[in-house]
Amino acid sequence: MALIVQKFGGTSVGSTDKIKAVARRVLDCQQQGNQMVVVLSAMSGETDRLIGLANEIQKIPSLREMDMLLSTGEQVTIALFAMAVKEMGGDAVSLLGDQVRIQTDTMHTKARIKHIDTDRIKKHLDEGRVVTIAGFQGVTDDGDITTLGRGGSDTTAVALAAALKADACEIFTDVDGVFTTDPNICRNARKIDRISYDEMLELASLGAKVLDIRSVGLAKRYGVPLHVRSTFTDNEGTWVVEEEKIMESMLVSGVTYNKNEARITINNVPDQPGVAAKIFLPISDAGIIVDMIIQNTGTRANTTDMTFTVLRNDYERAMKLLKEISSEIGAESVTGDEDIAKVSIVGVGMRNHSGIASTMFQIMAKENINIHMISTSEIKVSCIIDEKYTELAVRALHDAFALDKEPVHEKLPEPDTTQHG
Repeated sequence: MALIVQKFGGTSVGSTDKIKAVARRVLDCQQQGNQMVVVLSAMSGETDRLIGLANEIQKIPSLREMDMLLSTGEQVTIALFAMAVKEMGGDAVSLLGDQVRIQTDTMHTKARIKHIDTDRIKKHLDEGRVVTIAGFQGVTDDGDITTLGRGGSDTTAVALAAALKADACEIFTDVDGVFTTDPNICRNARKIDRISYDEMLELASLGAKVLDIRSVGLAKRYGVPLHVRSTFTDNEGTWVVEEEKIMESMLVSGVTYNKNEARITINNVPDQPGVAAKIFLPISDAGIIVDMIIQNTGTRANTTDMTFTVLRNDYERAMKLLKEISSEIGAESVTGDEDIAKVSIVGVGMRNHSGIASTMFQIMAKENINIHMISTSEIKVSCIIDEKYTELAVRALHDAFALDKEPVHEKLPEPDTTQHG
């Protein structure tokens, strides 16, 4: 008997008919001899509706009360799902995050899971029930409801799979799996059968929206096999697993992009020890995430220009803060640009092959796309470009690296079975 954790997103449970279809799917899996834990998101559009209501009441909503409000979305879906299972002749129980004791820290609206008490879940499983748990939420040591932020239901599912030592964690969504790039941009994008945790971490951090990055990190840490697949078909999806030797022969596994980027430059910063800390510490304290950083020689003697990227929805806040910091440290000015995007290629094969970055740059040059910033790691290369060229860059890179074709792996030599005397 296998223990399987399945997570269904908002589009999968967007109506009562869809909830019934999910219930039938889960029951079919249970009847094959599996124990089933099901994590559900709020119905599609519900979280945004609740946020809208909060904004009508309070200009800057209380974070604690936002968590109380937003956690109700998942409560609706798990109750309806349990009813659907019972109507079909099965047995199910719905549990909220505080009933399971998914304990988190006190960071409201973006809490992190500290511990999960699995005793109640195991008791219901042993009694033959489907256990359905509200995704996206937990509870503090003091009993306050918390939410995990956007994508938090993925994190809930993987954390439960790790705590329960589940055989697999299946993430059901409205796409067939992880693709070599966004199929909406590139029609010949190909579904990837297996991808490593590290590659998926890079893709998630660089803009791919199939999986939340925290869920992939948890899966890697605890060795949870992830299966990303469609709610609406029975097709095999994409397995996210430990890196396999054969993956190294694929130079590039995917191309991704992120338009939620903005670039900021602090001009003619005094070139002296401690200045960088004075700039980035207040930004960090404000909860603003900085990504790519480049430092160049300034136009005045003993100065430097510091350019970096932030999320576009943090841009205005970052600019206001940095103008204050600029004045304090004696920098000349702060300039910014929101009309940019980040395009990236990812592949574990880059570790052992040279020339991937230069090939990417040549492809961009051929399409007359100017590169503003570059960032690399062992398994990715990212470029900041003008936003208007995003789709062109993605298609050109996807074609140049032949990602539409099934990978041809290097044939390993046969073992030598010759007897030597």
